Amino acid sequence: MSHKLQALLIAAVLGVSTLGLAACDSNEGPAEEAGESLDNATDNAGDAIDNAADETSDAMDNAADETSDAMDNASDEMEDATDDHNN
Repeated sequence: MSHKLQALLIAAVLGVSTLGLAACDSNEGPAEEAGESLDNATDNAGDAIDNAADETSDAMDNAADETSDAMDNASDEMEDATDDHNN
């Protein structure tokens, strides 16, 4: 067999093999689908936890601000009451 014929035969085999692989069914099996669903569920749960943590942090910041304001007001009122009593 000549080198040209061998090269042509190899090229033909590689071409057919490549087309065969490209034509393979790319549908995932049940295990892959279950794994993908689990990945999505995990991602969604992680996002929900992050959102809940952010909301909790915001609520705690607001509560701390309100408590600080209330303590400042109480301190001012006590100072005013003390000033009124001393005068």
